[in-house]
Amino acid sequence: MESHHSQLFDNYQTSLTTLLTPRRIHPTKPRTPTKERRTMSLVTALRTIRIAERPNLIWLEVETEDGLTGLGESFRGAQAVEAVIHETVAPWLLGKDARQIEAVSRHLMTPYVGFGSSSAEVRAASAVDIALWDLAGQRQGIPVYEALGGGSRDSIKAYNTCAGYSYNSGGSRRAIGGQDAAVGPYDDQVAFMRDAGVLAESLLSEGYAAMKIWPFDTYAAATGGHMISLADLKAGLEPFHKIRRAVGDKIEIMCELHSLWGTHAATRICRALEDVGVFWAEDPLGKMDDVRALADLRRQTRTPICGSETLAGTVAFRDLLAADAIDMVMLDLAWCGGISEGRKIAALAQAYNRPLAPHDCTGPITLMAGLHLALHAPTAVFQEVVRATLSTWYRELVTELPVIRNGLVLAPQGAGLGTKLHPDVKKREDVSMRTSGTTR
Repeated sequence: MESHHSQLFDNYQTSLTTLLTPRRIHPTKPRTPTKERRTMSLVTALRTIRIAERPNLIWLEVETEDGLTGLGESFRGAQAVEAVIHETVAPWLLGKDARQIEAVSRHLMTPYVGFGSSSAEVRAASAVDIALWDLAGQRQGIPVYEALGGGSRDSIKAYNTCAGYSYNSGGSRRAIGGQDAAVGPYDDQVAFMRDAGVLAESLLSEGYAAMKIWPFDTYAAATGGHMISLADLKAGLEPFHKIRRAVGDKIEIMCELHSLWGTHAATRICRALEDVGVFWAEDPLGKMDDVRALADLRRQTRTPICGSETLAGTVAFRDLLAADAIDMVMLDLAWCGGISEGRKIAALAQAYNRPLAPHDCTGPITLMAGLHLALHAPTAVFQEVVRATLSTWYRELVTELPVIRNGLVLAPQGAGLGTKLHPDVKKREDVSMRTSGTTR
């Protein structure tokens, strides 16, 4: 026992001596930066690409000093978006670190003017943000939905927007008249106006369990959307009845109203839709940021209200949700501010326990970006697709598209967005390209 105590005392003395002995202080050596500190990802060039065949579409390639290229996209007013990118965004973004996505997003989403709703400034910011998230995924070697924090699921239900082959990709939306004929097997806009029941059967045979149509649009122009007659109301309802007669409740139906209606007409339409059990009525009012009017409409009908692809930024969606003005949250990542803003809107949807559905009736990069958000966001229930464009011109523009199996859109496997602009796009005779910065 004495020997043990003696050893403990000796150890104590040694420790005390070490602590009290003055140590020689060496000059501090500069720390060698870690690889992460050394490796920046500075933006070196921004390149916009447009083609005359699809005048509403614009793509953005963001190049960085580490040899990567991120791809973004926006839609509508492509030349205005191009001007914003090269005259306003590029002078500020060139030389910035592409890893600082949130800082870039906050700067671009709040310019001095032009950041209300989906302005050209916001659409430009959206394209930049999508490209930066593409870069982030590539840099880490993982898909964007993993870079966002991981997936909530590995697939999501698709619904087919019955838009045909060229709806919305030209200068104006396509309206179907009595003389229009289908230009191919997937000219679904003609199909839902002619025999929506046959169309529903076709979609079910391919595994789709939901479809979106807009038969009321044709009746809005006569009164500026402020009135719909009983005869026109019944005519607009007929495609829904044909679907129910043909396939019963085997398919969900969404009704698109395209922000064409005033409160009285929208209320009349939504009440009439109650009997056919639509999944939602989308963008019923001319001003989807009119919170009071939209909340009042929602109180007057059992039809769920969906909104809105036309809005940008988190504040607009916060106000709608706080006022109980919508049942479903729809957003378009090429218009709302990109993936950074989109995931915040998705978080609001989660906080208010509302379903989320990313929009696509525009371009293939928006579709891919929306799919990544839909895989990540906890309350996402659908990803919109257009089978006509998926089977035709989308394939001519990008290297990879989403895989749809049994009505489910599967998770992309590649790093970043998982697709790139097809090399042939830049070789087209109708291509217009503009570059800011030093390109490789």
